[in-house]
Amino acid sequence: MSTRLGVLLPTNHTQWNDARKLVDFAVRAERLGYDSVWANDTLLGARIEPLAMLAALAPATERLTLGTAALLPAFRRPVTAAQELASIDHLSAGRLVVAVGAGFPGRSEIEYAVSEVPWERRFRRLDDTVSLWRALWAGERAFHGEVLRHDDLPESTPSYRPGGPPIWLAGGSSSALERTGWLYDGWLPYPPDVAGYRAGLKAVSRAAESAGRLAEAITPALFVTVLISGDAEQGERELDAYCRATYGLPSETVRTIQAMVAGPAGQVAETLARYAEAGARHVVCRIAAPTIDTQLDQLELIAAALSPGTQNEFVES
Repeated sequence: MSTRLGVLLPTNHTQWNDARKLVDFAVRAERLGYDSVWANDTLLGARIEPLAMLAALAPATERLTLGTAALLPAFRRPVTAAQELASIDHLSAGRLVVAVGAGFPGRSEIEYAVSEVPWERRFRRLDDTVSLWRALWAGERAFHGEVLRHDDLPESTPSYRPGGPPIWLAGGSSSALERTGWLYDGWLPYPPDVAGYRAGLKAVSRAAESAGRLAEAITPALFVTVLISGDAEQGERELDAYCRATYGLPSETVRTIQAMVAGPAGQVAETLARYAEAGARHVVCRIAAPTIDTQLDQLELIAAALSPGTQNEFVES
């Protein structure tokens, strides 16, 4: 089974001087053979809103999967969000994938506050929102969850595909693993080591089987920060600069939490191949470069490094 390759769009306002270049970035990714492009979601800093970004890409691309990595549904009214997502699903002719999350302690509380949504019970609210979306896309007129309850839902835009676009959960906690197996169509974590990924995927599969679902129905994906450089030391310097600019933390701290790899092309390909061997079937690369122009350079290097037939083959047979 081959591993699909995706890339996160550089939608942060510090990374571009003309937002229309983001559309060109996605078109270039499609021409280079990438399988997907993704937009992230946060209220902490100026950026292009992810659903607006994907709507703009729908008519500009033909083959690419368009994804959120990850959407935070708590920032949006659930019924409105269902209509927005169904609309993108139609505009892209069924190419949408929605990875969702509930935010990060110590970082996302202010985002919940300005969205006027309580931080408490955020995981239950997230699961209810996903179930409500699916109910709306199927034409149901009432929904009764633990947090969200509606006796009289209006008619909503149906999804392009029966059942709606696939919804993945971005998370690696024990609770997230169980909930992925019970409810979601895919898993998008960023564990810093391959052993952690393999163990997490086994937990997801066990949870799916306990819920009477086929483990094969859940797409195992990976979110990873990537940088290709001439040598390992240069790669580590540039990765450290990226982490300090993004998080205010050195790379040695961030890599204890997130999957990250920087260095020569062979080293990057070998690292990602190990995750593929552990079960990852869709790898989403966040490029650790500061601007859209430097990311375009990396886009080509990563595509060349991870294409079939390279020394460290990324695609398994």
